[in-house]
Amino acid sequence: MKVCEKVQKKGTTTYNEVADELVAEFSTADTHISPNESQAYDQKNIRRRVYDALNVLMAMNIISKEKKEIKWIGLPTNSAQECQNLEVERQRRLERIKQKQSQLQELILQQIAFKNLVQRNRLTEQQANRPPPPNSVIHLPFIIVNTSKKTVIDCSISNDKFEYLFNFDNTFEIHDDIEVLKRMGMACGLESGNCSAEDLKTARSLVPKALEPYVTEMAQGSISSVYISSSSGSVSNGRRFSASDLTGCTDAMLATSSNGSQYSSSRVETPVSYVGEDDEDDEDDFNDNDDED
Repeated sequence: MKVCEKVQKKGTTTYNEVADELVAEFSTADTHISPNESQAYDQKNIRRRVYDALNVLMAMNIISKEKKEIKWIGLPTNSAQECQNLEVERQRRLERIKQKQSQLQELILQQIAFKNLVQRNRLTEQQANRPPPPNSVIHLPFIIVNTSKKTVIDCSISNDKFEYLFNFDNTFEIHDDIEVLKRMGMACGLESGNCSAEDLKTARSLVPKALEPYVTEMAQGSISSVYISSSSGSVSNGRRFSASDLTGCTDAMLATSSNGSQYSSSRVETPVSYVGEDDEDDEDDFNDNDDED
């Protein structure tokens, strides 16, 4: 019981930590015991009892052990509680799957939009037989601020020109580059479900082979219930952007307004995959000291 209480109180601990504390407690618990009784509380005996108790708790699934780390799981519950906990865990995992599917779809749309843009620009250069004039080029990434012509805008720029502070006296919208490319049709209509057979063929050619079936599902709308679009906000003044509307951009922006704003952002950061350190060969018991074998 003492070992169980220790682990429960700490949440995460180690064999040595539990054993050291119990040795200290039992050694100072009673200074009036006889030498024979004292012998029963010698350190090695206490440590072996802690080791046995931890193994029993682990077998009962009350604690778990990974390498030298011991974690508290909980005391056994009845079937109803277990079922409820499993249902909560199931819902949590389903939500995580939905989130990952949404992120994957947005990343696919970004890749299609970027590659489509590159192909269009190359074709334009070939037809004109020259690169575009420098003042007509807008570099990625960029953002667009959209507001009424009557809006008074106060702009402040930091000394290093990395931060821009805009103060509006009217409502405004902020659109990122991905949202603009979608409105220009660079995502082949996949984001809105209006994808023709020709657009689908183009879209499939712009993604890796393994993702082609997924693009087809997006075009068919069979997974639309999973897709959470971050660019579906309404547009207050009904304005739509075309290539000729893109007239400016900044590296960074901080926008404030007392009357309200909309931010249309569809950019998704690429998920980072990582591989943890290889698990070292773990011992089958909690014994960490050679003298306890």
